[in-house]
Amino acid sequence: MLAVLVLLFAALSRLIPHVNHAVAFNFTAVGAGLLFFGSRRPRWQTPLAVAVMALMDVYLTTQVYHYPFHVKGYLVTWAWYAAVCLTGSVLLRKVTAMRVVAGVLASATSFFLVSNFVVWLGSGMYAHSAVGLFGCYVAALPFYANDLISTALVSAVLFGLPALAAKMTEEQGVAVR
Repeated sequence: MLAVLVLLFAALSRLIPHVNHAVAFNFTAVGAGLLFFGSRRPRWQTPLAVAVMALMDVYLTTQVYHYPFHVKGYLVTWAWYAAVCLTGSVLLRKVTAMRVVAGVLASATSFFLVSNFVVWLGSGMYAHSAVGLFGCYVAALPFYANDLISTALVSAVLFGLPALAAKMTEEQGVAVR
């Protein structure tokens, strides 16, 4: 149940900046939420996570950004959602600090590389050359930094607090005996 609540929080974290007409520059709980969901739920529930995030994509695109929604424009993003969930299910079933760091880096970096490659490939914003691809990645660095920071912070809370609580409980159990 906790994993589903975290997933809903992650989806809503994309909407919150728009409530106050602010810009979050990709500071969301999406990567960490998907990693957590994947680590706590059976793999066959990955489509649930993708569906929740996809519904938020549809809502943001049509209601917040007021653009027409085209499924083909989101297929890569939806595949990324599934991949992050599966990464969480493989990497974070056993939680260690190094595994969480690896999950955070894999999540944020893969989104940066894949999403910006798709922008470069599918839009006319950048020249379709190595220089254009490089320019696309350079322009996206502030978004990558925020995604990396937000994924790290939320992951630290989601994975670190239970580990800290377990350690404190373990230490108290030893002290009581």
